[in-house]
Amino acid sequence: MDFNSLTADIEQNARHIVLKNYANFEGRAGLREFWLWFLPLFALCILLQLLGQGASLFYTVLGIVNLALIVPTLAVGARRLHDIGHSGWLQLIVLIPVAGLLVLVYFWAQPSGARKA
Repeated sequence: MDFNSLTADIEQNARHIVLKNYANFEGRAGLREFWLWFLPLFALCILLQLLGQGASLFYTVLGIVNLALIVPTLAVGARRLHDIGHSGWLQLIVLIPVAGLLVLVYFWAQPSGARKA
């Protein structure tokens, strides 16, 4: 897969799947849908955080991005957890410093239908 098709996939996923369902906490999100949303957003936040150390304007931009995309990010995270048989409320585990995020990433990385209910 070349860089141009990857960016096209990321854009398509963001526009036509995640943002179209920006407040839909029901249903399922596969691995590809989730990671094509989460990884570019995570990379953007890290970049803005690093740039913010040089100019505080980037911290403002980071805050705006986080506020604007918190609902769709929580929604796709909840749908991803539903896909592996867990409640979307499990995302609250991220409130536990460091370990919570690591556990959540572990769950998000599980294959679809990993837990049989």
